[in-house]
Amino acid sequence: MSNVVFSNILRFIGLVLVQVFIFNKIVIGGSNFNYVSLIIYPLFLMLLPLRIPHSVLVFLGFVIGVLVDAFYDSYGVHASASVFIGFIRPYILRLIEPKGGYTQNTSPTKRRLGPSWFFIYSAIILFLHLFFYFSVEAFTFYYIGEIILKTVSSFLISIIIITIYMFIFDPLE
Repeated sequence: MSNVVFSNILRFIGLVLVQVFIFNKIVIGGSNFNYVSLIIYPLFLMLLPLRIPHSVLVFLGFVIGVLVDAFYDSYGVHASASVFIGFIRPYILRLIEPKGGYTQNTSPTKRRLGPSWFFIYSAIILFLHLFFYFSVEAFTFYYIGEIILKTVSSFLISIIIITIYMFIFDPLE
């Protein structure tokens, strides 16, 4: 098994465990006023290699989403948001492609492409993931104000945690 596959399997397991056993238990606000959800598991999809086939990326999004849904009792909400991110990631990568292009045999990490590029990339992915997640959770745009409030507040906390993760672990792949 190659080093890239092994590191991604460990990242998958670690992020799911941290998400469901630590961040699932943290409630910011209260039982009636929970506008902040700490969500970091999309980092797994963000850090997958650039050469990964699109269908595999969408499938892995489904797998990680279903696992998180199983612990959150959210019945496919995380899975749908993760599948959406798996689907849209190649388009976002094309949108923010550096002038020299990407090296196809690498992962889009902070060490490979720089901290500012990675912050922009992860911010776009995370914001879209959270907006999609909260939209599906509400199941109507009648609550658009609440959806935006939850998206922005969760985004601010989650992006800080993802940035800290990237500076502590600083993965090459």
